[in-house]
Amino acid sequence: MKERKLHAGFFKKSIIMKYQIYLISTLLIALPCLAFAQTDIDAFRFSRASTAGTARSISMGGAFGALGGDFSTLASNPAGIAIFRGGEFTFSPSIYSGSTDASFLGNKIDENKFNFNFGNIGVVTTQSLSRDDASPGWKSWNFGFGYNRLNNFHNRFSYEGFNTENSITQSWAQRAQGLNFDDLDQFNEQLAYYTYLINPDASNNYSAEVSDGNVLQIRSAESRGSMGEVNFSMGANYSNRLYIGGSLGFASIRYIDEVTYEEVDRDQLVDSLSFFSFNQNLTTKGLGFNFKFGMIYRANDWLRFGAAIHTPTWYDMNDKYNSDMSAKFDSGFAATKQSPLGEFDYEFTSPFKAIGSIAFIFGKHGLLSAEYEFSDISQARISAPGFSFNSVNDAIRKKYQEHSTVRLGAEWRYGNYSVRGGAAFTSSPVNSRFKAGGSDFSAKNFGGGFGIRDNNIFVDFGYFYGTSDEYYQPYTLSSENVPGVINKVSSNNFTMTFGVKF
Repeated sequence: MKERKLHAGFFKKSIIMKYQIYLISTLLIALPCLAFAQTDIDAFRFSRASTAGTARSISMGGAFGALGGDFSTLASNPAGIAIFRGGEFTFSPSIYSGSTDASFLGNKIDENKFNFNFGNIGVVTTQSLSRDDASPGWKSWNFGFGYNRLNNFHNRFSYEGFNTENSITQSWAQRAQGLNFDDLDQFNEQLAYYTYLINPDASNNYSAEVSDGNVLQIRSAESRGSMGEVNFSMGANYSNRLYIGGSLGFASIRYIDEVTYEEVDRDQLVDSLSFFSFNQNLTTKGLGFNFKFGMIYRANDWLRFGAAIHTPTWYDMNDKYNSDMSAKFDSGFAATKQSPLGEFDYEFTSPFKAIGSIAFIFGKHGLLSAEYEFSDISQARISAPGFSFNSVNDAIRKKYQEHSTVRLGAEWRYGNYSVRGGAAFTSSPVNSRFKAGGSDFSAKNFGGGFGIRDNNIFVDFGYFYGTSDEYYQPYTLSSENVPGVINKVSSNNFTMTFGVKF
């Protein structure tokens, strides 16, 4: 191992340089990747919402935009609140299971993670304005308040494979080229410097400790957290034909990611190095608000149309992060270094959404519903006072595109019992130029369930299964290809909703 003098002590954080270094990787298709700088990956992660809410809603694929009368519509089409003819309280405990099947260099590893949560809890009240249904006019004002869970981040992701071509230490060396020690990213390249995984000459040209691969690469990651929204909604019923509504939503984000990356000289083909380990921890929290406006038109007793618009959600975000690195060499020498705790505040704006829907009602026997949602992640933006995110926002514009979600749902009733089924299909939000490994990040989701309803009490059971193919590349090199990981990501959501009418 090359002899050189260690720099002692901690140093003042150079956050501007940290962001410049990480912008190099913003064009990667790397959703599970943990990076301390804000990138297009954050825009993708925090702009999407999964099908959640009441058991009735998820079992019908979330296709409730033209139906209403379900608390989950406060987060999709707030006009649905105006369908209620009386007050209602709902509460939906849920069990979630996230799974990732990762394929890397011929090896496959399947990981699972479970989570108990609440899909929603809320109340709707009705204020009658007229008892005469035959004459035109306003019939009622309805008010709603409660929480809907929008996304679940609980998952585990691992891969392992023997890479004969390259090492992440080469990526650190490339990003460090020409930089003085104090300008190195203290959460990555400086740790590699302290642990002798990259080594400079007198001109600050860095060489990697592992220059030809032949190492066993192992990565494990565990994420947890969720996105949710508290809604204050109001709706009105005009002549039992036109239903209008609006919501003020207070959104929240909590995302935690813990990653360990290792390279091991399994076959003793690397000169000097035995193994190293790199740990990263990130906690992201955000609070924001948005507005939603919607309408439902009942053309006749069997046909309804719905439409809704969601403004962007404006978030205030906070990241806290730290990392540490340790290395052991064949000589028995070992080195360890830990970063300070980093923290950064910024703003994130998610894209707006537009939803159109149609429903067919078959008296008291059942219904069919369809919904189309449009969104464009390329319109998401990241900003912070005193910092330029032009490169990140340019990457968001180039990498993502307009995409849509089609939801279908059906329900058949027999007396007090109902059987339901549904599906949701989301097209790829990633521009074709950036798709890799045969993965396009489109999603397929299927649901089913049943319900039991009495005069004032109901219980619904719902199940929702989702799957998506994704691609992750752990690092980049300027002169050679880096093997990537193909992930099949799936989720299972079991929800039970208890409801009381009053």
